Amino acid sequence: MTRVHGDPDAFAIEALAGFASAYAEHVRLVPGGVVRATAGVAGKVSVVVGGGSGHYPAFAGYVGHGLADAAVAGDVFASPSTQTIVDVARAADRGGGVVLGFGNYAGDVLNFGLAATQLNDDGVRAATIAVTDDVASAGPDDRSSRRGVAGDLVVFKAAGAAAEQGRAFDDVVEIAELANERTRTLGVAFSGCTLPGKSTPLFSLDPGRMGLGMGIHGEPGISERELVPADELADLLVNPLVAEAPAGSGARVAAILNGLGGTKYEELFVLWYHLGERFARHGLDVVAPSVGELVTSLDMAGCSLTLAWLDDELEPLWRAAADTPAFVRGRVRPTGPGQGGEQSHQTSRADGASNAPPAPPARTGDAVDVKYAEPRSRRAAEHLLLGAVAVAEALERDEDELGALDAIAGDGDHGQGMRRGAVSGRDEAIGLVDAGAGAATVLSGIGRAWAARAGGTSGALWGAMLSAASSVLSDEDAPDARVVADAVAAACEALIEHGGASVGDKTIVDAIVPFSDLLRSRVGEGADLAEAWSDATRAAQAAADRTADLRPKRGRARPLGERSIGHPDPGATSFATVVAAIAPLLAGSRGNSQLAVDMERERN
Repeated sequence: MTRVHGDPDAFAIEALAGFASAYAEHVRLVPGGVVRATAGVAGKVSVVVGGGSGHYPAFAGYVGHGLADAAVAGDVFASPSTQTIVDVARAADRGGGVVLGFGNYAGDVLNFGLAATQLNDDGVRAATIAVTDDVASAGPDDRSSRRGVAGDLVVFKAAGAAAEQGRAFDDVVEIAELANERTRTLGVAFSGCTLPGKSTPLFSLDPGRMGLGMGIHGEPGISERELVPADELADLLVNPLVAEAPAGSGARVAAILNGLGGTKYEELFVLWYHLGERFARHGLDVVAPSVGELVTSLDMAGCSLTLAWLDDELEPLWRAAADTPAFVRGRVRPTGPGQGGEQSHQTSRADGASNAPPAPPARTGDAVDVKYAEPRSRRAAEHLLLGAVAVAEALERDEDELGALDAIAGDGDHGQGMRRGAVSGRDEAIGLVDAGAGAATVLSGIGRAWAARAGGTSGALWGAMLSAASSVLSDEDAPDARVVADAVAAACEALIEHGGASVGDKTIVDAIVPFSDLLRSRVGEGADLAEAWSDATRAAQAAADRTADLRPKRGRARPLGERSIGHPDPGATSFATVVAAIAPLLAGSRGNSQLAVDMERERN
């Protein structure tokens, strides 16, 4: 288990701050990530990598000459927020554009994709590279759906070396795509990992068993089998990868034997010994192998094997010199400005700052401009605050239950992310209401704060939903029942647009669509808001319960779909929790607030 921590909610932030202090010659701390500590060459393409924390040395340990220019760090196993990615990318940009690299997970795809769009809109050229090397997570005909695991390093190393050589933006992107196309990984788990502050692992295996095809976010293996000796394990790892060798590939491969965090190096070396026999049998010529912990999963015991088939372009990039906290290859020559390298590689800190441990930078959403709001809208904003308080209380209460539900076929962080987002949204609402903000501004602020703190898929989607709903409200008037129904419909549309899921995919969409449809229908029939909301809440809960019969078609749960059958979807369940928390307020059963009556009175 993760034994060394303070406040579990601050684990990722404090770990990043400690890392930056320990490796001040390499990196400089910025809010939500690290950038290279040394000044760089103007016009160089910047390679920015990232994802959730809990995978060290991925991703901050890769920042340095010959590899990444910056890393963005989300909470444990959760994608960083869109705004955090944008901010770190801007800090790393040297004028040559930014290539954003990450593993192919729904939250990362969504947040890094939105960040690239925002950067391009702001005049910073940006492109994304989603690594898809995990052969266990989808078949060879569906490689775009595969997860990114230890193959991240191969792709980032190729892109970083190309950028260090001064290659053009399009060349760096093409090289990263080529490396991804030629990289395959398969892993096994011997035990699950435990999130900071938790006492039990996300999954467990019986003694003498192992999980084949595990994920790096604490997901269990695709299948289980008896633990086998090292020589048989070598066959289990090598054969599926060789079977997927790219068409026309040669014999030269980059190989990474990666420990997941709880497997000793000596064990990896024993396995590597047996892997060498298999490589020779298959006629593979291994180039500059790496054995050790390179992409971990907290304290998970297990390992993975990555093979990347090299060509005349990729091999020199894989061999190229690099100097980062966790990955060193060859010798990096100190160079001056304009000579194709760092301004001065042998320096303590580019900014002249001391090496004292830096304070962890706060992660908050952008400040929301509080404009004048009419009294009726301010009163509606106070009602929104009551709803935010009730939602935060409900999600704090249900955090462990939602986490356990998510751990069945995912990484177990859904409850934690929802609670963090809701609490951050509540706190933001308190400040905005105290400042006299109207309903639209308050709901927009809740969404921005939620997305910034929760991260991950749910953070991005709830941020988009609340932002869309806020655009239907105003700071001049109080919403009536019809406006509320329209705001919910706008949230539903934004969810489907950004998330790409449909009813039946076993996601939050399965709960919000019937909720929105029935709410709008009942309001259209003349029902008051409290009655309509109550009816719609029951429909959402029933729909969430029915997702137990579905097999997931999207997200992290998809590769382990069979495990999730019989259990409702955590996203649909948490949505039902949110709307259920608001229903008593509308009905007047919580402190006689009578939101629905008051909102109607304010309008009239």
